[in-house]
Amino acid sequence: MALDDDIAVLSGAPLFNLLERDALRLVAFASENRTLRAGDMLFRKGDKSDGGYVVSRGAVALDARDDGSPAAFIAGPGSVIGRAALFARIERPATAIAREPSTVIRVSPSLMRRVLEEFPNAASAMHQAMAEELTRLTDGLEQVRRQLIAIDGEGPVPRPDETE
Repeated sequence: MALDDDIAVLSGAPLFNLLERDALRLVAFASENRTLRAGDMLFRKGDKSDGGYVVSRGAVALDARDDGSPAAFIAGPGSVIGRAALFARIERPATAIAREPSTVIRVSPSLMRRVLEEFPNAASAMHQAMAEELTRLTDGLEQVRRQLIAIDGEGPVPRPDETE
């Protein structure tokens, strides 16, 4: 894929859409494109990560179960696979297999670190976006907790911030 094509894909992907043009150019230039055939495994659950991926074409199935059931999530063009792996080497929580001929852009943690050091405004924007996402996730989990407690018949439970 040409550099401008990679920049266009990255600019539409979550987190990367917060980067300015020069930062996107650096990511596109220093990242690695990988072509997959249908059925090729990108990584297996439990593998140590080597970075995150942005799907530039095709579809990649992600599944944490090994029971042959349908995939839990299909990542299409513009999707980020392994968001945490962009920033740290982690254990893969799912297996990723190409559902059709696909191309992905691999972005290593060292490349992300370089981008965030050279473009502090991008680092700040990503930090803010991830903090907001974590807050939404925490709020959602709290709602589920309260619903489960209500189902168990223990009655309504005050939110942790209501007891202070």
